[in-house]
Parts: sequence; C-alpha cells; structure tokens
Amino acid sequence: MKLDKSITITLIIVLGVIILALIGFMFVNSLSSANTITTTGEASIKVMPDLVGVYFNVETKAATGQEAKDKNAEIVDKMISSLLEKEFLREAIQTYGFNIYQDYKWVNNNMIEDGFKASHSLKVELSTEDSNKIGGVIDAGVDAGANLNYINFELSQEKQNEYKAKAIKLAAEDARIKAESMAEGLGRKLGRLVSVSDASFGYQPWLTYSSREGIVNIEEAKASTSIQPGEQEIYSSVTAVFKI
Repeated sequence: MKLDKSITITLIIVLGVIILALIGFMFVNSLSSANTITTTGEASIKVMPDLVGVYFNVETKAATGQEAKDKNAEIVDKMISSLLEKEFLREAIQTYGFNIYQDYKWVNNNMIEDGFKASHSLKVELSTEDSNKIGGVIDAGVDAGANLNYINFELSQEKQNEYKAKAIKLAAEDARIKAESMAEGLGRKLGRLVSVSDASFGYQPWLTYSSREGIVNIEEAKASTSIQPGEQEIYSSVTAVFKI
C-alpha cells in the first residue's frame, strides 16, 4: 500500500515537471515569435519569348477504336511528312496528348454508343527568329487534315530556369530590404534569418491566336505571327522571417 502511494507521488511530481517544462517552452517560444519580423519580397522582370508554339489537334471517328486510331495516324503521318519536306526538324514536332474513347449520341432521350474517337494533340515548336515560317507549319497541318487550335509565344525551359533564378533572387533581396527597414523603424537591429517559405514564380505563355469554337481563320492565324511580342512581366515572391 505504501509502495503504491510512493509511486503515485512520483508520478505526480513527474507530471508536474512535464507541465512546467511545456509552459516554459511555450513562454520562450512566444517571446521568440514576438521578436521576429516577417516580410514578403516581390519582384517582376521583363522578358522576351524565345519560342513560338503552334498547336494542332487531329480527331478521327470510326466504328472501332483501331479504325479510329489508324485514320488518325494517317493524318498525323501526312502532316509530319509535309513538315519534314519543308525542312522542319523532327524534334520540333511533339505529341502532348493522345486518347481513344467510346463516343455516344442521344436518341429519344437515351444515350447510345456511337463508335469511337481518336484524338492526337501535336505541337510544332520554333524559335521566334523563325516566326516567318509559321505559315508553312499551319499549311502543313491544315492541308493534312489537322485542326489548328492556337499559337503561343513561349519561353524555353532554359529561359524559364534563367528567369526564375533571377526573379527569386530579386524577391529575396526585396524581402531582406523590407525587413531591414522595418527593424530600423522599430529601433531594432535585424538579426539572423529564421526561415524562408517556398518561393512562387509566375509564368504563362502569351496567346497570339486561338480558333473560335472550332472555326479557324487561316489568314488571321498567319497574320498573327507577324506581330512581334513586346516585353512581358513575370513575377516571383519570397516570404522570410528574421530575428530582431
């Protein structure tokens, strides 16, 4: 009985020590949080696109999936052959989507099977320096039976990485400058960096032409590529926490 009482007292003491330790940790942590500055740095840089992307979709329909696929392949092969004859590089022609699916139609308020469709999405990528060749790309695709979807001015992966590094660096510098100014205004000295959150980087291709409800204006599409894009802004932000 005495043993049980001593164990109980020991447990109470241990529990009390743990509670005091937690209270102390929370107090110190609150003081630590109260002695920090959090800032969000932002940066934008102006860039010029270095690529033009011409996007097509080849859609075919047949009684079976294999037939739809074969019909689709005929159009794609014809398009690729035409582009190669025009001396476009094979690596400039990229597949970014392919699908074969059951098609349906409505009859007397009932949905019934209606063969199969095959859809093949293609992108032809060129340097902006070769934008005068886009008309030949459009002709090769449309003449083969492909549908022109849209045309973008874009950044290559190499340029994206370059601009991303630059924008994030500038945003981080902006966060530090803001923190230094805040600390100075409070009569404090900026201390060590506590943490940095993930940086954001904003980039979207610049649309120059898009078909309207599936209707393509070839002359308008070709004319759109003669308009050289101006500089565009891309953004980045970095959130940093400093001791003061």
